[in-house]
Amino acid sequence: MKTLKIKHFPKTEMQLTKEFDNPKILLFQKSNQHLYFENQLKIIFQYLQSNIATASMIAKATGIPQKNICRYKRYLEKAGKLWELEKKKCKETGVKAWYLTTNPKYLSRFEQVNLF
Repeated sequence: MKTLKIKHFPKTEMQLTKEFDNPKILLFQKSNQHLYFENQLKIIFQYLQSNIATASMIAKATGIPQKNICRYKRYLEKAGKLWELEKKKCKETGVKAWYLTTNPKYLSRFEQVNLF
């Protein structure tokens, strides 16, 4: 008895449009994106609680793409949970970049330097 091999063809534009218009599928996609965003945000926040690092250094340590880190950085800055400590040569890229933290105890060390 022969088994049939099923070929999977790429979705047509009409199929994609139907899926996009389906509120259940759209809600599922949005909820997954929200969880993805939340998980990466937590990872970055926790990493910066114990480290002072640039976006490139965070990307290497966590595996999160640097473009995403820039988005999360903005989000955390607006929430008042992330601070730029100093701008100096990145250990990863060799280019001047901001060293970041989410831990306020690191802030006090650099705050005095920035006052003058």
